[in-house]
Amino acid sequence: MAAFDIDDIVQSLQTVRQQWREVQKRSLEPGGRELPAREALAGIVETLKGVLFPMRLGPPDLRQESENFYVGHALDSALHGLFGQAQLELQYRGRHLARDDAAVQDRASAAVRAFAAKLPQIRSLLDSDVLAAYHGDPAAGSVDEVLLCYPGILAMIHHRLAHELYKLDLHLLARIVAELAHSETGIDIHPGAQIGSGFFIDHGTGVVIGETAVIGDRVRVYQAVTLGAKRFPRDAAGHLEKGLARHPIVEDEVVIYAGATILGRVTLGRGAVIGGNVWLTHDVPPGANVTQAVTRSEGQARLTQVPA
Repeated sequence: MAAFDIDDIVQSLQTVRQQWREVQKRSLEPGGRELPAREALAGIVETLKGVLFPMRLGPPDLRQESENFYVGHALDSALHGLFGQAQLELQYRGRHLARDDAAVQDRASAAVRAFAAKLPQIRSLLDSDVLAAYHGDPAAGSVDEVLLCYPGILAMIHHRLAHELYKLDLHLLARIVAELAHSETGIDIHPGAQIGSGFFIDHGTGVVIGETAVIGDRVRVYQAVTLGAKRFPRDAAGHLEKGLARHPIVEDEVVIYAGATILGRVTLGRGAVIGGNVWLTHDVPPGANVTQAVTRSEGQARLTQVPA
């Protein structure tokens, strides 16, 4: 049987870990995990999906007459799990301060109660997203098909939950919830992004929406659309400045077709249509139709028709 020198590798890994902790000025106290767990949050979100849509995303053997009982039991379990993860984030963020477990517990409890109170509003927003997808896609056979099958809806369930956590200053939990959907769908929505009702992501793969993006109501985007930052200002020490408004504002009823890239704090006016593969770094007036320039003549962009 092969030998793998396990003891030597274990000792070497311990040395590397210790070096990292010393450089990062971290002192690890004896005990359990100090950070929220991606696996735990995945389970919490899965339970919350059933709470929001019990007869479609809940247990396969659920009966309608026991719907409220299931929702109550599942919600209690999910909120207690979320409370534990919130405490871990708050303790981690305050690790360099004098430890105050009672204050952390109070903050975590208040945040989770506020989050729970938003769940009916989240359900209403998600209903509007499902309807937008159903009415906006001729291939959609039913609203149930949309909810069960569309990656854009899965991404929005995660985003609606993550955005509330983000607003409650639980940024690490929010980011983990968002990245769970990113990993599964290829749709990358930062939890800080503000998205109105009736948002439809068609197909979805490769969509990127940045932290400070603001999106109005009844907006539709297609695959590989980027709402990103144009530049990243640095402070006097050369570090990236955090929290600046650097992503687009998309007003109501805008359509952005596949592959379009919109960068910077620009505004796409109400009802504008942005064509496929367009690169935009300037404002677009309401109702405008922006298409890709194929040729350029005397500095003016124009389209050329190619014969069939």
